[in-house]
Amino acid sequence: MKKILLQGRKISRAFSQGGVSNQVLDHVDVDIYEKDFTIIMGSSGAGKSTLLYALSGMDKINDGKVMYRDMEISRLREAQMAKIRAREFGFVFQQTHLVSNLTLFENVLVAGYVSGKESPKKVQEQAANLLEQMGAAKAKDRLPSQVSGGEAQRAAIARAMIGKPGILFADEPTGALNKANTTEVLNLLTELNRQGQSILMVTHDMRCAARGNRILYLEDGKVTDERKLPDYSELEEKKRENEVSQWLAGLQW
Repeated sequence: MKKILLQGRKISRAFSQGGVSNQVLDHVDVDIYEKDFTIIMGSSGAGKSTLLYALSGMDKINDGKVMYRDMEISRLREAQMAKIRAREFGFVFQQTHLVSNLTLFENVLVAGYVSGKESPKKVQEQAANLLEQMGAAKAKDRLPSQVSGGEAQRAAIARAMIGKPGILFADEPTGALNKANTTEVLNLLTELNRQGQSILMVTHDMRCAARGNRILYLEDGKVTDERKLPDYSELEEKKRENEVSQWLAGLQW
């Protein structure tokens, strides 16, 4: 049986605006398994990103609990949670959030130093190796403003991986990329997963969703359905995308 890596129980999150409360997550139960490539899908406003932020401790929940490796992280103070995020979690977003006055290499280095897992010399070696693995080595000495969107996102993935995270959280990581760069980023994430990296990704793109081996569907703040898929194979990509498309159509996505 697969081991549960991350678990949410009765997660609720509401936001207030103008005196009106908006329930975005409504007592969500969810299990995220080790080494899975899990996808979160749903219509706009369904609570996809909110669920990812709640599970990663980036957003405080109003009710329920979140467990990571049998530790209840939803009860941790922010300083404690920050340490968990630095050492155990990696993050990739639609916007890279790279530090503008640091080179790509320096951006990855800083994240490695913050994780505190390795010596500075080892971090430098790992940063160089990761940028090479991500196909961004040639641009490593350039600033984020001097590289393409694809190169910046590949560097952001290297930054997320420098601390050898237990789980990689990705929120619409291809949302700002063209088709070619989207494919490159998806290939990188797929390869990382094949190497054993657990990934939880939010997306509205069916192509992206088809890369996962498990898709969770959110509607009105609840997980209402899920779809399990075999490990990704490029040879069956179109068949896989059609299967996901038909499933989503049945959910009136």
